[in-house]
Amino acid sequence: MKFRPLHDRVVVRRLAAEEKTSGGIIIPDTAQEKPMEGEIVAAGPGARDEKGHIVALAVKEGDRVLFGKWSGTEVKLDGEELLIMKESDLMGVIDGVAAAKKKAA
Repeated sequence: MKFRPLHDRVVVRRLAAEEKTSGGIIIPDTAQEKPMEGEIVAAGPGARDEKGHIVALAVKEGDRVLFGKWSGTEVKLDGEELLIMKESDLMGVIDGVAAAKKKAA
């Protein structure tokens, strides 16, 4: 199934939570917090301004983003848990070096 969000909504896949602390302590699933970092899976065309023109979103598919702990609506599509939220719920995009550093760690 293919899902296309409307207006200024985005579909986000949460990135995996850290299973170890920096000191090497393993965190059990029950004690882990849900990560506030994710990847944009799909994005709508944008919101309309007062004149009716579409204002494009600042994010695109594949961007790594930060969002609030309680942001979005959790849905299950094709057996995968995803979040649907408005672009305004996103705090920012993780660019270049920070994203590469996270992947390497």
